Amino acid sequence: MDVHINQNIPHTTLYSEDLAPVPPSRRTWNTWNYASLWISMSLCIPTYMLASSLIEGGMNWWQAILTIFAGNTVVLIPMILNGHAGAKYGIPFPVFARASFGTRGANIPAMLRAIVACGWFGIQTWIGGFALYQMLQLWIPSLATLPPVFPAAFGLATGPAICFLLFWLLNMYIVYLGIESIRKLLVFKAIFLPVAVLALLFWAINAVEGGLGPILTQPSKFSSNAAFWAFFIPGLTGMVGFWATLSLNIPDFTRYAVSQKAQIKGQALGLPPSMTLFSFIGVVVTSATTIVYGTTIWDPVVLAGKFDNKILVSIAMIAVAISTLATNIAANIISPANDFANLAPKKINFRTGGYITGIIGILIFPWKLVADPTGYIFTWLVGYSSLLGPVGGIMIADYYLIRRQQLVVDELYDPQGAYSFSNGFNRYAMVALLLGIIPNIPGFLTTIKVISPDAVPGWINQLYSYAWFVGFFVSGISYYLIMRSYSIITTTGKNNEINYVTAD
Repeated sequence: MDVHINQNIPHTTLYSEDLAPVPPSRRTWNTWNYASLWISMSLCIPTYMLASSLIEGGMNWWQAILTIFAGNTVVLIPMILNGHAGAKYGIPFPVFARASFGTRGANIPAMLRAIVACGWFGIQTWIGGFALYQMLQLWIPSLATLPPVFPAAFGLATGPAICFLLFWLLNMYIVYLGIESIRKLLVFKAIFLPVAVLALLFWAINAVEGGLGPILTQPSKFSSNAAFWAFFIPGLTGMVGFWATLSLNIPDFTRYAVSQKAQIKGQALGLPPSMTLFSFIGVVVTSATTIVYGTTIWDPVVLAGKFDNKILVSIAMIAVAISTLATNIAANIISPANDFANLAPKKINFRTGGYITGIIGILIFPWKLVADPTGYIFTWLVGYSSLLGPVGGIMIADYYLIRRQQLVVDELYDPQGAYSFSNGFNRYAMVALLLGIIPNIPGFLTTIKVISPDAVPGWINQLYSYAWFVGFFVSGISYYLIMRSYSIITTTGKNNEINYVTAD
């Protein structure tokens, strides 16, 4: 069936230039554009820390690499499936979500995704700020001994806090200048960060007597197969959770695709290989720190701070800061800014959405999320995957099983249109969303130590290790079963009359 896009969509309260469908003439992204996008986004400090955290958790090098490759192969599936609607209709994620959640209900998945992006923004900003701190304390030693100004519960020293704030202000200034200002930084990142990371790999190989041999023969720390599986399952879920955000809002990027083939091949070529390769470097360097220093250093910024040459450390930390700045704007500002704009398209633009993202990014206490690998994987990655998995299950079930990939774009912008359901909310989607989230709540509360592990049956707690998978399939199947007898819009007639059919 031909795609129905009315290029003269009425400018309702649900419409803005940022959220409007991209016309075919402006869809210019090819296979290489998508592959390079993923290579660029994968090449960041959190990816390195992802692999390092698995080593710190007890895995050997091949177990960590296998876990990362498997997780990224799994998340590639919903990435491509959700990307189809963007490539076909030119619509961004918040508008696509209106088809399943309703014109007003779409704000719920958009906000869930936006809050997670705010958390990632905070984490990246903390990494960049701490890199500045590592550099400045070499030249201004008193920065490390400033008296505390924050309560002990904050876990935040004064020196790192000052650098964090300075780097945060720099991010907000880039938001003020607009997205075009980031282009040169992205070019810098694409050239310099790979060089810096390869330099760390060179150090690891040369610092350990015997080179890669002793590094790659480091054994896993698990005492039994049961101990390995107890860490592997939530570790795999965390790997899927790492890109669970992008698996939802990938239409924000695929709306510019020249074809479906371009977005499918580009993502398949770009995501799993680049994540696995960059993670391998993180695994090697982290394993080397265990041999060289007698303790596992999973944060590359902390590791670089141990080097003796002030000039070398300063150059490395500036490179990390600039690269992190580029990644932060590209990966963690654009999408949440669109999500916040969806709340009030006429009042919130990209700049305002970026400011909102920045403020929430501070309030989420990012320095606590990356303080140790257990919190990074079990609390942060697995925790938010339990919220985003259900959203992905609902959207894919709606688009492929209920609507058979058929949307009427102009109705998505009509507050009283076919996708308004009941007062703008699809109550069936809300029920399915809750059904997918509820099974993971006990395990999450146990993980953050709000309730005792003995307060609920053990098998319920263990569901949390599979959080993304449980949420995805429970919500997706529930939604399909509830909605399959619902009359849905499939197309519009010659005079724009709306035609409905029963989903089953």
